[in-house]
Amino acid sequence: MSDNFIIRKLGLCDYLETWEAMKSFTKNRQAETQDELWILEHKPVFTLGTNGKREHVLDSGDIPIVNIDRGGQVTYHGPGQLVIYLLLNLHRRKLGVRKLVSIIEDSIIQLLASYQIKALNDPKAPGVYIDGKKVAALGLRVSRGYTTHGMSLNVDMDLSPFSGINPCGYENLEVIQCRDLGITSPLPQLADELVSLLQEQLPAAVIN
Repeated sequence: MSDNFIIRKLGLCDYLETWEAMKSFTKNRQAETQDELWILEHKPVFTLGTNGKREHVLDSGDIPIVNIDRGGQVTYHGPGQLVIYLLLNLHRRKLGVRKLVSIIEDSIIQLLASYQIKALNDPKAPGVYIDGKKVAALGLRVSRGYTTHGMSLNVDMDLSPFSGINPCGYENLEVIQCRDLGITSPLPQLADELVSLLQEQLPAAVIN
């Protein structure tokens, strides 16, 4: 038997409240609990992963910085950026972390290809890039086979806060967004298209 995802469209969310909700969901989920995909945008925030170095925050201005439990360095979230959190049971899907990262990256690359944009991943630096410029970021946490956090795709946002950090710990890494690439589809449409691609690529969850 395979289950379907529960898709939650949460709108514009406070980061800390969403993070606490993710942790609570994962702590309390049972073996039969369906996996969920949370689709949202965040109010402006910098997040610093478990390996994050404060030196990569150059000038945060009045934007809060939150130390969190995902992997990776520092990134920015704000309105106009599509965020998808993947709350998955990897054991039930017989899925490894490396393969999950590849599925997320490939889904974003396929989405952009449908708009005639050629994007690539980088084995040394998770995410999706166009001519060396980063358009999507990934950051996951896995505990007891359960995942939290996920990915962000820059759609139509104010990119200036990225100049206050070394994105993902890389100095002078340029950040780009869908609007700059001529993609005019609204964020909700891109979200639906990307979720469909993720669902196609993720192995079915088998419930005993």
